[in-house]
Amino acid sequence: MTQPIHLFHVSDVHFGVEHCEALQWFADAVRDERPDAVICTGDLTQRATHAQFDTARRFFASLDTPVTLEPGNHDMPYYNLWERFTQPYKRYGALADSVGASLSFEHCVIVSLKTTVRIQPRFPWSDGYVYKDALAKTLQEIAELPDDGRYLIISCHHPLLPAKPDEKNPTIGGDKAFEALADAGVDAILTGHVHVPFDLTRASGNRSVRMVGAGTLSTRLRGAEPGYNVVSYEPDAGLSVEQRVFGIDT
Repeated sequence: MTQPIHLFHVSDVHFGVEHCEALQWFADAVRDERPDAVICTGDLTQRATHAQFDTARRFFASLDTPVTLEPGNHDMPYYNLWERFTQPYKRYGALADSVGASLSFEHCVIVSLKTTVRIQPRFPWSDGYVYKDALAKTLQEIAELPDDGRYLIISCHHPLLPAKPDEKNPTIGGDKAFEALADAGVDAILTGHVHVPFDLTRASGNRSVRMVGAGTLSTRLRGAEPGYNVVSYEPDAGLSVEQRVFGIDT
């Protein structure tokens, strides 16, 4: 019998303004339930300081389970503009190299897409921006995967589409990226950034793609309590998402 894959999907931890009780609640669940992996879709830190990245490294290493990370807009240097413009992912990269892992399972695989940029021709710089090169890199990685029918999940920081179809898309290049990923056979996209969980299905052409967002484990709340998702997949049942809320599911 095929065993389902269980992924704990967390986002926007914002070490520096983290919610300590919610973080402990999450860590306890990881240790008790032993998910196959933890996926954090960005904004690991609040101001990308060395101390905040060091706290993030210790926390994710302590989970003793495979972890994959995405950079968020808060994970580029905030105070050191020279480093932001010349080596924006140096500090994040050191963390990812230390605790990060690529995730590939018998029946599903996770591929990364970068939606952050060091600078963009608008304000705020916090919103998503999918460069052609970033999308091309992800599509190339998908193209190199074995054609074995595995469920294909993309992980990135910013939602590629707005919450409502008639709203303006805050992620530049998000619409084109969504269409290209759907054409490439992507089944689901895991994101964060908005600090409010969601679970939507959108269509492109003749394909439907599941869009799943995790909330936050920080004190920067935007109308939703801290929480995370349990994303499970098995071939017969498909993808299921359980949204867990601190204070309710504790």
